[in-house]
Amino acid sequence: MNIFGITGWKNSGKTTLTEKLVAELVRRGWKVSTVKHAHHDFDIDKPGADSFRHRQAGATEVAIVSGNRWALMHELRGEDEPPLESILSRLAPCDIVLVEGYKRESHRKIETRRLEAKDRTPLSAGDPNIVAIAADFAVTDKSLPAFDLDDVKSIVDFIERTTGLVA
Repeated sequence: MNIFGITGWKNSGKTTLTEKLVAELVRRGWKVSTVKHAHHDFDIDKPGADSFRHRQAGATEVAIVSGNRWALMHELRGEDEPPLESILSRLAPCDIVLVEGYKRESHRKIETRRLEAKDRTPLSAGDPNIVAIAADFAVTDKSLPAFDLDDVKSIVDFIERTTGLVA
């Protein structure tokens, strides 16, 4: 499984870049999945929905299925957050998985940087798995390939080369 990450501080452009990378990879014919690391208090369900009521009643897993999509929600109920590898093992086969977040994991990543980010301390200095930088300003450190945050085609070219994706 080809895995490539998008990492960076809050408001550094991770989600926007991930969205654009997915669209370009799909346009090029690749089957893409994503994993998004969220803060511990997120919820994709709405109070009052049947599935929400099932979880509130104590169900550990709730699957919602329709003719258009299905989703599986798993309540940890005191268990530790599962490691990324465990989540990846649950995904259906695809050409590439883009992983947003997961700063401390050991897969290859591109670091996003924006002038308006809350923290602009470079992550790449302490993470050998960061193999490139995408920024909305000129990057002076030339130790890694640097891309304009909006140069999606060049970033996807780099991801294809780095992961070994070939048409």
